[in-house]
Amino acid sequence: MTRLITTFFFVGLLRPASGTWGSAAAVAVGLILHGLGHFPLLLAATVAVIPLSFWSVARELRDRPGEDPSEIVIDEVAGQWIALCFPSAGFWFAGLESWNFPWPGWVSAFVLFRLFDVWKPWIIGRADRRGDPAGVVLDDLWAGIFAGIGTIILAALSHGVLMR
Repeated sequence: MTRLITTFFFVGLLRPASGTWGSAAAVAVGLILHGLGHFPLLLAATVAVIPLSFWSVARELRDRPGEDPSEIVIDEVAGQWIALCFPSAGFWFAGLESWNFPWPGWVSAFVLFRLFDVWKPWIIGRADRRGDPAGVVLDDLWAGIFAGIGTIILAALSHGVLMR
């Protein structure tokens, strides 16, 4: 059961770049969640997947200390959904219809999340270097926060500067 969760229904077994596949699958499911229930449903799913990530990764790695296998992508799902929550909230507060999630928002969230997840600057890298199951998840949560903030900054620049 934990293998099913940690690989996000075996998406993590796709090669190459299983983390990118996991993030892409998370975006697809996140867009569906947004469409079905707008920001509140995406937020609820994100809040639910975070503790599920910590639990399942700890369980999967209990006999493999210090490992961070590439097939574990539930942490990417949690981080990617955090990043998607930022534009989702903006669209919800702006009153957009739930199936309207303009592509710059989700593409920016995806690209920035992958950038921060691979680059691992500052606190993201520190979390990754913990070498424990919590660190496997925490670096992606931080990457999601950074990507979400970056997405909002890019939207502000686009709408406030480029579209004037």
